[in-house]
Amino acid sequence: MLYLVPTPLGNLKDITLRALEVLQQADFILCEDTRTSSKLLQHYQIHKPVSPYHQHNEHKILSHLIGQLLAGKTIALITDAGTPGISDPAFLLVRECINKDIKTECLPGASAFVPALVSSGLPINRFVFEGFLPLKKGRQSLLKKLAEEERTIVLYESPLRLVKTLKEIMQYFVTERRCSVSRELTKIFEENIRGTLHEVCDYFSSKNVKGEIAVVIQGKIS
Repeated sequence: MLYLVPTPLGNLKDITLRALEVLQQADFILCEDTRTSSKLLQHYQIHKPVSPYHQHNEHKILSHLIGQLLAGKTIALITDAGTPGISDPAFLLVRECINKDIKTECLPGASAFVPALVSSGLPINRFVFEGFLPLKKGRQSLLKKLAEEERTIVLYESPLRLVKTLKEIMQYFVTERRCSVSRELTKIFEENIRGTLHEVCDYFSSKNVKGEIAVVIQGKIS
């Protein structure tokens, strides 16, 4: 059986009791980065074999993992933070498990876009999650499309590209559209900056931006 186990965004107390139970019972744990995950596992005294599973090896080891599951092994998949499959690897393995009739279960838990969206002060009854924007191909066409989107828009971005991305967004969106940027959610230096796209961009332009970033943008007002 394959378990998809969400892990805390930062505060280690945000893991669920059931997630800890599954990790304790798994035969081995797949980690996006074993060095990062080892901090969580050591904190909760979980001593299980760990193997790397990320975008650079997910195709290569897929058949091996399916073989292990078909042989009766129980595997838990975790990422550095949040829910596996949300802007992190999981899709290929889940799809193949379904094709092979291997039982798969995703536990509920942390995902950065949820607290960022809820705390943004923007409408949350309807929203669209785009994850990370394409770096090159299709980037401009997607921004043009999103400029016409009436639902609240949620994006992820790296700290090094945040200001550049906000400036690009302003080329296609009305600059007075409301925006919220959440940084380092659940961690000591958590920050939620709200205002117009122009105001938020100005704020971060003068900062040395660090940490994980979620951007929430007001939909087009018709």
